[in-house]
Amino acid sequence: MRLSDCACPPGTHGLRYNGLTYKGFGRREVLKAAGVGFVASLIEALTGAGHVAHAETIAGPAPEVEKLTVRFVTDNYVDRYALAPEIAGIKLERKRADERVGIAPHDTLVGEWGLSMFAESTAGTAKRNVLIDYGYTPEALLMNLKVLGIDPATIDAMILSHGHYDHFGGLSGFLTATQGKLKPGLPFFVGGEDCFCQRQYSNGGDYGVIDRPQILASGLTLMLAEKPAIAAGHAIVSGQIPKVTSEQPLRSTKEKTGIVAGFGCDPAKEPDAKNTGDFVPDDFQHEIATSYVVKGKGLVVLSSCSHRGIMNAIKQAQASSGVEKIHAIVGGFHLVPPLTEDYVRQAVMEMKALSPDCIIGAHCAGQTFFDIARAEMPGRIVEAAVGTAVTFSA
Repeated sequence: MRLSDCACPPGTHGLRYNGLTYKGFGRREVLKAAGVGFVASLIEALTGAGHVAHAETIAGPAPEVEKLTVRFVTDNYVDRYALAPEIAGIKLERKRADERVGIAPHDTLVGEWGLSMFAESTAGTAKRNVLIDYGYTPEALLMNLKVLGIDPATIDAMILSHGHYDHFGGLSGFLTATQGKLKPGLPFFVGGEDCFCQRQYSNGGDYGVIDRPQILASGLTLMLAEKPAIAAGHAIVSGQIPKVTSEQPLRSTKEKTGIVAGFGCDPAKEPDAKNTGDFVPDDFQHEIATSYVVKGKGLVVLSSCSHRGIMNAIKQAQASSGVEKIHAIVGGFHLVPPLTEDYVRQAVMEMKALSPDCIIGAHCAGQTFFDIARAEMPGRIVEAAVGTAVTFSA
């Protein structure tokens, strides 16, 4: 690597790094960014707004919260007739229609194939808000945030579970619509460089690539969380999830390394097996889950899609928090066809063995999962919908 001063127009300054000129970017900033990796340094230099950092690994006991509310901002469908079952110590609410006499409906909740969750937590006098995933389209995400009364200016951290359209598709439009409204330097957590690789369906259909330059240009702090970390003081980001069980989850997409027109992932940070110049089966190395420790109750695990396996995600949450008791399992479990009924049943029985107080399935949980889980754990299974809110209290 070579770092040297360069000649820049009057009134500006810059440096050369690996033969590229960075304008308006100081030597100290380049040296600091160089430790994060060349691609991250380049993008940060060109945008001149956001920052890139490695999330600080958890040290000491995991934080506890006295109250946690998880609201489903984007999910597959809206169900105004869905019941809110009573589960001891857990409050469930369904968003009611906002219809008024003589006024035609306009703003309304929107369902789509995708997932976004808003987590509100309280510990003592401290309140924190975390937005996890962004659904498939910005139109649905922004409308639902509006209808649910969620102000983006109150967000303390943003998390992206993995690089699939149905979880990041709404991100770009959200950042455009909230430009100048988000907190300066707002941390944006991802599970590592692999998150930014180009992806396609296994059948060849395009499944997108994340706009990293826009994330940084929006003034966010891009937090690379390969290892367990704390978000907004309350949430536990799992870090990359090791495969420690016998699960064989679906590998529904392929990924490709490389940077094209500023988009993609750095091949130098990916294993040789992925650097073929073509698409290879996606191992979801970058996928992360989010969890909270509710005082006196245990872990609430938010597994957005479970491409690494739902039990692997739970075990990583236990390991990263140091808490064994599972209070609730929330999110998508990817127990969908062509996985067999026997495979889904085994997953349900492994979850049941953990004795969770409730399981809230959403998005890609799978109907076979709900059929089996309701029979095995009656009164503890909830099927989420857009606007559903679940509150856990100490």
